[in-house]
Amino acid sequence: MTRYQRFRFVHLGALLVLGLLLTGCSADTAPIEEQPTANTATSSEPAVSYETFPLPQPILDGETSVAEALFERRSQRDFQDTELTQAQLAQLLWAAAGVTTEDGRRTAPSAGALYPLDLYVVITQVTGLEPGLYLYQPEQHTLAKVLAGDFRTALAEGSLDQQAIQRAPATLLYTVVYERLIERYGDRGIERYAYIEVGHSAQNVLLQAQALGLGAVPIGAFTDHELKELLQLPTENEPRYLIPVGVIE
Repeated sequence: MTRYQRFRFVHLGALLVLGLLLTGCSADTAPIEEQPTANTATSSEPAVSYETFPLPQPILDGETSVAEALFERRSQRDFQDTELTQAQLAQLLWAAAGVTTEDGRRTAPSAGALYPLDLYVVITQVTGLEPGLYLYQPEQHTLAKVLAGDFRTALAEGSLDQQAIQRAPATLLYTVVYERLIERYGDRGIERYAYIEVGHSAQNVLLQAQALGLGAVPIGAFTDHELKELLQLPTENEPRYLIPVGVIE
């Protein structure tokens, strides 16, 4: 059981006790306390060694203004059967979570600079990269290959058969490691800050896709446990958002 799961168990137990008290019932139950554990790192470094791939450096002087990208952005679900380039993928990942300062601050704001998000990419058609599941490592601006294989069809099936995922050459997968937030922010980190940060980062991706002339659509309709099982995600990583990206049909 992860710290997040224990935290939620304690939280629900407290609500149950409160409910019993409010209804005039008594509960002879000792309070459950969260046991102290070591601080969880905010890095997206994988716990084991994976093959890594350096990514092209981001372009900082694009031709599309922020205002233009905001005005033109629309959710796109129909993609051509065309590869993305590594440069395009790298730009999207940098927009999502790229490091922009010497002390490790990133493109999207994070409560307490704890960065609870781990960003994965399910790749099927990206120039020079084999199909598989990759983890973005912001500190090095690299991809770590976690699993080999074409997961596109299974990922779509676990997401209510949404064809945008089936057609996309790459799908970004946001996961949250709640343990990075619990120690400092407790329940507020779980119920508010984590989701705010996913939204910050995802909007960066959507605007960057628009600026690159690509299509993208944010998806929250999927079965969490099916995705975790399919992609063999670590226990502490909870899937929260998908963004398939591709060349617009």
